[in-house]
Amino acid sequence: MSAAPTRARLWVIVFAVTLAVIQYVDRVCISQAAPQVSATLGLDKAQMGWVFSAFTLAYALFEIPTGYWGDRRGPRNVLLRVVLWWSFFTAATGLVWNWASLVVTRFLFGAGEAGCFPNLAKAFERWLPVRERIRAQGVMWMSARWGGAVTPYLVFLVLGWVNWRVAFGLFALLGVAWALAFARWFRDDPRTHPAVNSAEAALLPEPRPATGGHANVPWSKLLRSSSVWMLCGQYFACSYAWYFYITWFPTYLLEVHKFDMKSSALLAGLPLLAGGIGCLLTGALAPRVSAWIGPARTRRWFGAIGFSGAAVSLMGATQLQQPLFAVAAIAFASFCNDITIPGAWTSCMDVGGPCVGTLGGAMNMVGNIGGFLSPIVLGYVVGRTGNWNLTFYVTAAVYVGGALCWWFLDPVSPLEQQVKD
Repeated sequence: MSAAPTRARLWVIVFAVTLAVIQYVDRVCISQAAPQVSATLGLDKAQMGWVFSAFTLAYALFEIPTGYWGDRRGPRNVLLRVVLWWSFFTAATGLVWNWASLVVTRFLFGAGEAGCFPNLAKAFERWLPVRERIRAQGVMWMSARWGGAVTPYLVFLVLGWVNWRVAFGLFALLGVAWALAFARWFRDDPRTHPAVNSAEAALLPEPRPATGGHANVPWSKLLRSSSVWMLCGQYFACSYAWYFYITWFPTYLLEVHKFDMKSSALLAGLPLLAGGIGCLLTGALAPRVSAWIGPARTRRWFGAIGFSGAAVSLMGATQLQQPLFAVAAIAFASFCNDITIPGAWTSCMDVGGPCVGTLGGAMNMVGNIGGFLSPIVLGYVVGRTGNWNLTFYVTAAVYVGGALCWWFLDPVSPLEQQVKD
């Protein structure tokens, strides 16, 4: 009798989930600490908008280089380096002394975090059978969102114990602990891992032909593929809207709906909590819907319906006078936003194949250009007009553009089939 397959590949999901939570804790903590940071350093809203966006600019600029680096060197090498890098600059955030030093530190922090999700996608592409990937993406992104959801209240509690400078040092230790455990366990080639038996190895994707151990990236095909451009366009919409939830939303609760600091900290996590549910729901439902109508149409429908629902919800929030109803509408917009994410990243794996790190980096780069613009636009609009609703109208229009991108996207055919030489 042959041995049953081991389940070592599930540990890759555990490592991905844990890192996604840590990444979001380290990223989101600045939004809850923003009032204290602003007070200490004497910063206005426009300056804090640049602080938020300095991270996002670096996160965007370094997506393709770190994704490409993972395609060339393997995810283990890259993930260890970027996690230690961003953990260092998380701690360094607590050492800043003025606006300029804070902007530079958050920019360098963002350069490290840029390597996270493209290289986790690369690890999934090597370790997981095709049928398990979208569910794994759903679980990972749910965990990321929920990590971000609990962060505002976690920061509120920590700031009741230590000042914001010490708090950033404590959060940095999470990434260091993860890197030590990951270095000990993970292998780029699952077939070399002692916990993987031959039966499990037979379930895994076929090893790709070696090219010096690395992937050759077809840059010309990436640039000529309409699906690549549509993937990037829909992620621009996704990230432009989503960065409001992790940057200005706590301030919106304080200024527009007059919640106190404790209530604001509790409610600030609701959009990310709802988004996590959206990711989990997609990961659970998409395989079943795909068996009915096919994976391509499933991803298009989830993408188009998700963004359209988010646009309607944000417009509704501008008309609701009762604070909790308005917050609920914004949280539902985040839910709709995030039902698109597992399909987007699974599409990167299917379309990109051996260059999934580079394609994932490109998609995330364009997305975070949207994330870079969003806090700055909001900071200037609200700072000069005091009109929060105006920013919601703009975001709803961006969502409509994202929904259209999904209709023109082939999310399943490999790049080599979509673009011929």
